[in-house]
Amino acid sequence: MVSLDTLDYVLIILFFVITLSIGIYVSKKSGKNSSEFFLSGRTMPWWLLGVSMVATTFSTDTPNLVTDIVRTNGVSGNWVWWAFLLTGLLTVFVYAKLWRKSNVNTDIEFYEFRYGGKPASFLRKFRAIYLGVIFNIITMSSVTLAAIKIGGIMLGLEPWQTVVSAGLITVVFSALGGFKGVVYTDFVLFFVAMGGSIGAAYYLVNLPDVGGVEALLANEGVADKLSILPDFGNTQALITLLIIPLAVQWWSSWYPGAEPGGGGYIAQRMLAAKDENHAIGATFFFNIMHYALRPWPWILVALASLVVFPDLASIHEAFPNIADDKLGHDLAYSAMLTKLPSGLLGLVLASLIAAYMSTISTQLNWGSSYIVYDFYKQQINPEASEKKLVAIGRFSTVVLMVLSAVLALVLQNALQLFELLLVFGAGTGLIFILRWFWWRINAWSEITAMFASGIISIVLKLTPIGDVLFDVESGIFPDWFEYPFVVLVTTIVWLLATYITQPESKAVLRSFYEKIQPGGPGWSKVVREAELENVKIADSGKEWSVPSGIKAMVLGCILIYSCMFSTGYIIYGDYNRALILISIAILSAILLIRIWKKIRTKIL
Repeated sequence: MVSLDTLDYVLIILFFVITLSIGIYVSKKSGKNSSEFFLSGRTMPWWLLGVSMVATTFSTDTPNLVTDIVRTNGVSGNWVWWAFLLTGLLTVFVYAKLWRKSNVNTDIEFYEFRYGGKPASFLRKFRAIYLGVIFNIITMSSVTLAAIKIGGIMLGLEPWQTVVSAGLITVVFSALGGFKGVVYTDFVLFFVAMGGSIGAAYYLVNLPDVGGVEALLANEGVADKLSILPDFGNTQALITLLIIPLAVQWWSSWYPGAEPGGGGYIAQRMLAAKDENHAIGATFFFNIMHYALRPWPWILVALASLVVFPDLASIHEAFPNIADDKLGHDLAYSAMLTKLPSGLLGLVLASLIAAYMSTISTQLNWGSSYIVYDFYKQQINPEASEKKLVAIGRFSTVVLMVLSAVLALVLQNALQLFELLLVFGAGTGLIFILRWFWWRINAWSEITAMFASGIISIVLKLTPIGDVLFDVESGIFPDWFEYPFVVLVTTIVWLLATYITQPESKAVLRSFYEKIQPGGPGWSKVVREAELENVKIADSGKEWSVPSGIKAMVLGCILIYSCMFSTGYIIYGDYNRALILISIAILSAILLIRIWKKIRTKIL
């Protein structure tokens, strides 16, 4: 447990005052109507939305998760989330403009725009509860769990004390300020969080016990954890840490913040943008900041923790008040922060509070939008006034916060939950990518995929069948095949359902195409049939932008990965590799700018 000085308290209190002041300042305008409360009137610029996306994903559980990954699987273990860059850039260059064109209030409303009839209505209502309540509560509980561990390690707080103190201010400004309050405070939270993480990494790496970067890299307990790529001689590690994430995971799994085709709170921000151009700019800015600039401070602290706390026993010895059910490698990040000096300690604690509040406030506003627009207004009170919708939004914000806090008290570690969510959404991602560009996908495709993925995951995780199939020593299949197995079976099931059931009606398909103009061979049958009936639904003057978008995605990935890994090699002192990667980054940036100019002429 650390002791806070006056300077630390001043920094933390000042941060709270600024945050609450923003929420109170914008509360009047945010409460004017539901569009203001959930989308800020669709007037947000790209840079503000981009910073908000970065701040939202800068949650308290993220450095804990990265620490857990590095201590368990080394730096290369981060490919489990680095692979989602492909998803992110596909959203940037292909799907951002489509979401903004749709002009829906939530991405769940998309279901009754793309599909029709009772299946679409059921899908919208079910997903509103499934994602807005169940998945949202699980995600927020993971973030709150990280706050509990930080509070326990650094301040000696009981779990309930952390939950009450951290959650109360967050839920107050979220309920008051709505989406605009979230975005404005995110702008402040981002700089506080980045300053805290960089300052902590610099100080902790230079602790006497660690000895600076050179001594850290030469340490026996750290040397085998440094590689950015997994050991190609270790087949198991290569498959699980690199091949599956890059070959299967990024396009097949639904995960909050990295949904194939865009969705969730990322879609909310694209829908709040001024126009399509601002939606694209916001998502591209987010991906650059999220992957290229942010991971290394966390990684350095994780590596330093292997010197100071080489195993769980050493963490437990240093912090005996931590309950056994909360003991995990993710605790090492909080344990390292206890060694910070006054002033920097206050800044880092403020940054962790900022990260927590940013993520939770976003999840609360996003989840509440589902409850209001896609469940309450659609199912319970279609004639509800705007004042009533805002009131329901504020009430549901409080309820979601309470439920997630209760769940957080029974969870153990962040990596455990991350892996569960990945498997639970396995196999559904391909639908979210194809539904914009293939007319044959219908509401039953999504319903089937959702239930098939969930049921298969539950069976494998909670019954002996999983051990029979994928046990490390006696399973029928190798244990790494579990995730691809769920993807394969789920995909087969939803494809069968797609062809067995009736396609969407002509009216639904033509209405969707006329507004979105997705283009491509997947809609040629619908366009051709409409032309035969003298119904024009396609704009003949615009070229299909998807091929150029995919090229831009590939170049964007090369650019961002090159930037991220060149930073790592500079830290490692491998300047030759760093120089090669910087050259590749510059070349890919030049080519990307040329392709982007072509894309702009095709879509704007």
